[in-house]
Amino acid sequence: MRVLIAPGPFGPGLAAVQAAAAIASGWARRAPADDLVVAPVSDGGEGCVDVLHHWLGGRLLATTVQNAGGEPTPTCILVVGDCAYVEAAHVAGAELAGGTDPERASSFGVGQLVAEAVRAGVSRVVVGVGTSGVACNDGGAGLLAALGAVSRPANALLAGSTALGSLEAVDMAAVRDLVGTTSLALATDDDVALLGLLGTTNAAGRARGLRAEAIPLVDGRLERFADLVARRPALAPGAGAGGGVGYALLVAGATRLPGLRTVMETISLARSAARSDLVLTGEDAFDLSVGSGEVVTAVAAVAGSVVRPCIALTNRLAVGARQTRALGIESVYSVAELVAADLPGLPADRLAAAAERVARTWSWSR
Repeated sequence: MRVLIAPGPFGPGLAAVQAAAAIASGWARRAPADDLVVAPVSDGGEGCVDVLHHWLGGRLLATTVQNAGGEPTPTCILVVGDCAYVEAAHVAGAELAGGTDPERASSFGVGQLVAEAVRAGVSRVVVGVGTSGVACNDGGAGLLAALGAVSRPANALLAGSTALGSLEAVDMAAVRDLVGTTSLALATDDDVALLGLLGTTNAAGRARGLRAEAIPLVDGRLERFADLVARRPALAPGAGAGGGVGYALLVAGATRLPGLRTVMETISLARSAARSDLVLTGEDAFDLSVGSGEVVTAVAAVAGSVVRPCIALTNRLAVGARQTRALGIESVYSVAELVAADLPGLPADRLAAAAERVARTWSWSR
């Protein structure tokens, strides 16, 4: 029996690559004769570069950039042929911002990564920005500064959103010179705009740590920033991704790509599913909250397109059987319900134990 194991991340401590490995190890304990194809999936957020490197190989270029709190952080750029991949969450994630004031958290490090990727001489740079996981809410001001944008007064783009209210002018000439003919792509499934009541600050500012009373002020600063840089891209879907990382990339000339679909097409997930007897997916949460279940739903759709059964594992389950069946998922299993009573170990150990139990039901060779 061939099983395609295609999960997303299971929380901040268990990225997609590690989750897939844990599921495979647990399944193999119960059904060692099964042919397991490990295929971690990402929406462009945390773990995106690891997922693509797992599938595509390529070169990892080590570098150090600033995180959202301004501290040096080691990271890498994946180069595959003439294309470079970078991941915003790896340098601007909430866990890296530490105790930074969210109004001062900056996307400068993401811009440093993009700049280094461009200088590596590739013809295309793809920037993964997930639907969550980025701590900054600066409208991408820091990113543009890292690409060479110059502000008046000086350094107004480098202090998160705090200095944008007093911004007088932004010169983008150096950004255009740096990017040149390099094709930029923004890979995200976050379709929120930068500004307004439905914009990124109002939609996700509290999740990034902004105080409720600060949200109108921060949104007003981003309004001024967009008026001085470019108004139209600020209203485009995806401009609010990563607190404005999307906006900065669009201003720099990027085209927007759907994150999950782009990754799944890049790794030829449908072809792998068609060659399998069963597709097993999963992610941290599968409930009714925003952004929940996106990987599970997308992988199930791929499995359905090639007429293969799909099952899923999750840490947090709050969706009924009728709804999951409507999505093309045969069964969804809660890790907590499968292993809570007798395995209090690490997340990877618990996930592996859950997969071992699921294999009792689904493996032909058990």
